[in-house]
Amino acid sequence: MKTARNKVLHEVCGKGILAWVLDACREAGIEEQIVIVGAMRDQVMEAFSGAGDITWVVQEPQQGTAHAVMAAEDALSDFEGDLVILVGDAPLVRPEAIRTLLETHRREDAAVTLLTAILDDPKWFGRILRDSRGTLQGIIEAKEATPEQLEIREVNPSYYAYHWPALKEVLPRISTDNAKGEYYLTDAVGLLIEAGKKAVAVPAAEPEECEAVNSREDLARVTAIMRQRINRMHMAAGVTIVDPATTYIEHDVEIREDTVIGPCTVIRGPTRIGAGCRIGPMAHLRPDTVLEDGAEVGAFVETKNAHLGAEVIVRHLSYLGDCRIGPRTSVGCGTITANSDGAQKHHTDVGADVFLGAGTVLVAPTSVGDKARTGAGSVVTKHRPVPPGETYAGVPAKPLEPNRQAEGENAE
Repeated sequence: MKTARNKVLHEVCGKGILAWVLDACREAGIEEQIVIVGAMRDQVMEAFSGAGDITWVVQEPQQGTAHAVMAAEDALSDFEGDLVILVGDAPLVRPEAIRTLLETHRREDAAVTLLTAILDDPKWFGRILRDSRGTLQGIIEAKEATPEQLEIREVNPSYYAYHWPALKEVLPRISTDNAKGEYYLTDAVGLLIEAGKKAVAVPAAEPEECEAVNSREDLARVTAIMRQRINRMHMAAGVTIVDPATTYIEHDVEIREDTVIGPCTVIRGPTRIGAGCRIGPMAHLRPDTVLEDGAEVGAFVETKNAHLGAEVIVRHLSYLGDCRIGPRTSVGCGTITANSDGAQKHHTDVGADVFLGAGTVLVAPTSVGDKARTGAGSVVTKHRPVPPGETYAGVPAKPLEPNRQAEGENAE
């Protein structure tokens, strides 16, 4: 990865790689989690310091996947149930896949159950070995496989369910007599089969769930797949995404039905978008944006910590940060909230049914009252609010004489 950060902290659609895995487990009904860490572990532990369901285990040195489980034996000393073992760098694992793994494991009363995938290109994955009746015989790592075994397309993406007492019994028998000189967890499968224990492999993982992150290229590929998932979820819920290939929506974005999102739009979370909104093309909604029903945010508009009321219109070339805009307000082209004084951010309040002329600058903290208007190019300075129903114009903005109010008009 060539990074100063632990790779599992790199983000995929606004959420860290490891957080995707842990949340999938939680959604699948797993209430206790043991995270085994090694290099850069302080970063990971700090990032999840608020998670009360995680027990941390340090693996030092790192000598393979089975060695990682060996390191967790003390943390599992009072446990006698089923243990799900996943890798922390594969964020595309679905809660449904984990539920299938566990349900199959319990239904079959197996000592070990694997979730496998069928790949057109099995690459470096361990191959699933079955006999002529389809019964699982074991797993062979790619580096250990014969040319014939490398032709097998069913692979092991490292999603396991073990009956912990059975796994604990065979762990001491796993050796490092292999190409990597490591303790392979896959060897436990073969040892359990040799001991007459039931082992099951269910080919229910989607090919994309095999993708793990080991490079920046992997990170980009996994992010693209997750972005497609998120876009499909919103479209299935009644949102129109004109060009999903160029639309980036993070995981913690809520969008209601009949909203239309134009091409090249970026929506970061947490953000909440109501029904019947129009966004983009080329809009950028940053965290803590709220759009009430029917609001419009158009081309080259950026929002941040902005609450736009119902039917607010801000169609082009504007920045709205740290503000609240009342319903039915029209925001003219080029309007900005100047929210920073160089040291801290300040808030702007704009009322309902307001008309902000093109190029209006609102220097926070300030406010514009209900049904007020500003002329084109006006600068509303801090602590000098525009009263309700008044028309202000100029630099700095001042009350406009009645016979000059027409100059504040701004075509949309």
